[in-house]
This record gives sequence, C-alpha cells and structure tokens, in this order.
Amino acid sequence: MDANGEERLVSRRVTIKEVAKRAGVGTMTVSRVVRNHGYVSDSVRIRVAEAVRELGYRPNGSARSLRLRRTDTIALIVSDITNPFFTTIARAVEDVASESDNLVLFGNTDESESSEIRYMEMVLQKGVDGVLLVPATDGRVALELAQASGLPVVAIDRRVSPAFDCVRCDSEGGAALLADRLLELGHRRFAILGGPDEVSTSHDRIQGFRLRAEAKGGQVTVYHGKLTVVDGERLTRVAMEANPRPTAIFAVNNFLSFGALNAVGALGLNVPDEVSVAGFDDLPESMVNFPFLTVVSQPAYELGALAARHLFERIQNPALPPQDLALPTTLRERSSTGPRR
Repeated sequence: MDANGEERLVSRRVTIKEVAKRAGVGTMTVSRVVRNHGYVSDSVRIRVAEAVRELGYRPNGSARSLRLRRTDTIALIVSDITNPFFTTIARAVEDVASESDNLVLFGNTDESESSEIRYMEMVLQKGVDGVLLVPATDGRVALELAQASGLPVVAIDRRVSPAFDCVRCDSEGGAALLADRLLELGHRRFAILGGPDEVSTSHDRIQGFRLRAEAKGGQVTVYHGKLTVVDGERLTRVAMEANPRPTAIFAVNNFLSFGALNAVGALGLNVPDEVSVAGFDDLPESMVNFPFLTVVSQPAYELGALAARHLFERIQNPALPPQDLALPTTLRERSSTGPRR
C-alpha cells in the first residue's frame, strides 16, 4: 500500500500495456502522455496520469540502455507476403541478417493498419534489436510506437515521415519513364489502375505517370481499388467500358497488372494490338518462362539488402540522423505494349 492506502504493483516492473488497459486507452496514448509529446485531450491525459500513479508505472531507463541487451533478432513486417516483390525483399533481409548470425521474425499485415500495430506491439513485448516495416499506409502509429520504446526501425518501399529512416525506390520517376515510352508509341488515352491513395507507392506512381502524360497531351483516367488481382480485373472492366476507351493501361503494382491481363483476355481483346498493358514491379525470372509484361522494374533484392544493412547501422549508431534512400528503377519493355493502332 502507498501513503494513500492504494495498492501498488512493486514486485515487478509495470508495463505500458497495463497502464493502457487501466486507463482504457491505447499504448500509443500512454506513450504520448509519459513523453509529453503529441496531442492528447485533457480528460484522457488525466485518466492516464491516474493510471500511472495507481500502478506505480516507471518508464524503462533510456532507450539506448535498453538496446544494449542484444537479442540477435530483428523483425520484418510486410504488407503482403504473397506478393513476389515482398518475398524477394524478405529473402534479401534474411541473407544479410545471417551474415552476422542474426535471426529474422516475419509478420504479414495483409495491408491492414490494425494488424501492423498489433505486430509492432508484439515485437516490442517479445524483444528484438530492430524492425523493418513495409507500412500498410503511412505507418505513423507503428513507427511512433517503436520510436517511443527506443526500438530502431526502418521503413521499406513506402514513404513515411522524415523523422524515420526509409529505404524505397523512385516510384514517381519510374512511372514518368513509362509514360514517356507509351507516348512515344503514339498512345494518348490512358487508364491507370491504382491502389488506395494513402499508400505512397500508389500515389507516387499515379502522380509520376499522370503529370508526365498530361504535360505532353495525354488524357488520363485513374481508377482506385485494392492492390489485388481481383480489383485489377474489376477496374479494367470498368475502364474498358469508356467511350472512347483507353489504348493503354498502367497498373501500379504486379497484382493489378495480372488482373488487367485477365480482364482484357476475357473481353476478347488482343494485347498489344487493341490495348497495351504495362505495370510496376517485375516477377523473378524463376517464376516466368517467357517474360511478356512491360514493367517498371524495382531492384527488390537490393532494396531488401540495403534496408537490412541500414537497420543494423541504426542499431549500432542510434544517434544517426534519419535518411530517405531511394534506389533507381528500370523500364523493361516487352510484348504487352506496342504502337497505338
């Protein structure tokens, strides 16, 4: 009991999760109150402060001292492990980690922000030396959770706040490069199959393509959906109902590309004579016997390896300023695109 007759948990260290449960809020809110950083309403702040006092919560020492207890384990949280792009990234991360006898824990969020937060809370509880995160959207909550706990974290593939490390590819520049080539082939009416606009890769690729195409006289219509084969098929059917219909389709990821090809085939249209189809992200050579699709290719393995090495550098030197590292992309022209006819 304390001086006021209230029972305190003194036999062990009280966790931030226990404080959050007592106050009826999330762990991120507790972290904001404890650090006095970020907006929290007065009523919630009072509730959290009371829970901290009642439970006798004390934040763990300094972030740096926490990180000295090495686990030789890092976590990789991706948005869709079925996507070959992320599978290749995972292989690269594992290869780099094995060079220093580190293990990798994998998590798959299925493009869900709530799953992303749950995974981040889990690795914080289990204890790892650092996290690589492919955010479902902007990753803000999960990244701030890691930061508040002093856990080194690096975002992969998708742009995040400048306060965090990010390793990605030049999505906007790659899409602009593809637009230039399709314009050279005579195309002027384009359909873009995009994902949710809050996903930075989708947003950047749409912007890069649209701005370049429209600057040179092209007409662009954007269709938004999920980053899946099913929505690639659905959006393509909608796009091809336009009059006049587009002569070229650009899909912002490989799953949307596959869906577009399926839908065009089901509609009885010839690729590329009646409509050209191009995408962003290539497939590993081991997965295709005859490469057919014109793509903007990202160096997935190099991206994963660079991100892993950067995370290990961050673990060793937590005071380094955050960096935004962007790798170049490559246009690979194949038989799914051709001159407008």
